[in-house]
Amino acid sequence: MTGTGAETAVAWLASVAPHPGACLREWERNPQGMALLPAGKRWDVLIVPGELGYPTLDVLTRLLDRPGPVLADFGDSRMGFFVPPGTAARWIGTGIRGVGAGAWIVVPRPGGTVGGVRWLIPPDGSGTLTDASLLELALHEAAAVRGARDGR
Repeated sequence: MTGTGAETAVAWLASVAPHPGACLREWERNPQGMALLPAGKRWDVLIVPGELGYPTLDVLTRLLDRPGPVLADFGDSRMGFFVPPGTAARWIGTGIRGVGAGAWIVVPRPGGTVGGVRWLIPPDGSGTLTDASLLELALHEAAAVRGARDGR
């Protein structure tokens, strides 16, 4: 993502920072940098083990033109799906961590190249998020396919 789309996404992410201007200046100074941003304002994040997250993302991309933002960590051991605020407080699911109000996440600048945490699907700046119900269905389908493949 480059140009205006990246700048819109950067502004959308920075808008939740305690000091949005400082966040924007830091990302301008260091486009490869990370920001620590509060969840629960414009989004929550559901953190899924990578071995389930990638098949889930495959299901979502078959169902939607564009899912909400998705992060992956170093080594692809975990993925974070951006969902509507309040989702983390209501989420019940073994092995899936909800990050919502009162918690913070490390976020790379969209459009930058960062070694550890990176965007698999960067934000588009419009506020597009993955619907939690659809994500739940995609998780179930991915788990069922994985279980069948593993002989469970």
